[in-house]
Amino acid sequence: MALRLALAWEVIAMAYDTVLSNKMRSALTVLGIVIGITSIVGMTALIRGFDESLRDMIRNVGPNTIFIQRFGISSFSSGAEISQLLKRPNLTISDARALEQQAETIQLVDIELGAGPGIPNQQRIFYRNLRTKPLIVIGTTENFAEGTRLKFLSGRYFNGTEVQFRADICVLGRTPYDLLFQTIGVDPIGKVVRVGNHRFTVVGVFDKRPTAGGFNLGADDFVVIPYTTYQRYYGLNAQRVFRTGVMVPLQLAAVPREGVSQADAIADIQRVMRIRHGRRLDEPDDFDITTQDSVLKLWDRVSQATFFALVVISSIALMVGGIGVMAIMSISVTERTREIGVRKALGARRAEILFQFLMEAAFLTSLGGVIGILFGSAIGWTVHWLAGLPISLPWWSFAIGLGFSASVGIFFGMWPAFRASRLDPIEALRYE
Repeated sequence: MALRLALAWEVIAMAYDTVLSNKMRSALTVLGIVIGITSIVGMTALIRGFDESLRDMIRNVGPNTIFIQRFGISSFSSGAEISQLLKRPNLTISDARALEQQAETIQLVDIELGAGPGIPNQQRIFYRNLRTKPLIVIGTTENFAEGTRLKFLSGRYFNGTEVQFRADICVLGRTPYDLLFQTIGVDPIGKVVRVGNHRFTVVGVFDKRPTAGGFNLGADDFVVIPYTTYQRYYGLNAQRVFRTGVMVPLQLAAVPREGVSQADAIADIQRVMRIRHGRRLDEPDDFDITTQDSVLKLWDRVSQATFFALVVISSIALMVGGIGVMAIMSISVTERTREIGVRKALGARRAEILFQFLMEAAFLTSLGGVIGILFGSAIGWTVHWLAGLPISLPWWSFAIGLGFSASVGIFFGMWPAFRASRLDPIEALRYE
């Protein structure tokens, strides 16, 4: 046993010396492996970082909040045609009132004008000589802050009385606050800003919302006013889309009562909405219900498909690198034919020759795997420092990289190694 172990170490040492003595050839051999492993580790770090950040952003939207829309991600993910979706009836404020009165499992319902599917109402916001880019204007009830669980940087949200009397007040998202007030060091509470052509008094400022992967997806590019004030100034902004239907940018948000499961609340909402829309038992819903769980399930499908595509693309690079390993090892066998003949003449067995060449291939590709891991990690950290994007470098991505690289070496090095082990020693000694 000790003799065999010593022989194995000697063969590994010989493979190591052979690799070091042919540095240029070895570098060209591992180049494809380095590229493949770098792409696997680097993209895994970025994709997983983005994935975790997006999940955190989704979870920060009220976990029990139920959104009712004319159509949304549920319809699109099921493959429904847009022409059929546009035939659905628009949601109305009366739907919200019906849910408040008839759905006993619902604690509160929020009306969100300017949100949901449709072309958003965008207006610039002005303060003194400063102005913002066009930002989304949303009209809501006093329940918006509670339903979305947005945190306040300062001030408060408007109340039911202010909604009832169509008060000209607003709550700013973080973007307009940063552009109009933080830059000049002014407290925005009580200040008058102009949203488009209309003046509003600022009563509150929302804190920064979580973003997906550090990307600026416009999560803070909004201003909120009472929905009654929104109606007074902007109406419902019904817009025709593709000449096939009219869309009103309106969605409803509902929060179940304490102790009521989300499933029971959804069933109650469906009951009320189906009765209002006159749906028969054999007809599907003509509205969408979206929850945090449904969005996460859809993202699971997207992220799995993305990761699968990454593996396929990286596997192509690894396969190209493996073909390079096979070619270089075949050339090595040809160049070292006489050496193989000498070793066989001195008593080396086929298994030892096979093992030596496999070790050379595995050592080369494993070295490429280590370099690829270092490069991939460096790319991830560089992007993190330059762009502020979160990254994730799980240990299993390193293990997969090393496992892939070693497996590629063994698989593509098998044929050259087998060819070397099958050489006839007499013919090999005659080779020039």
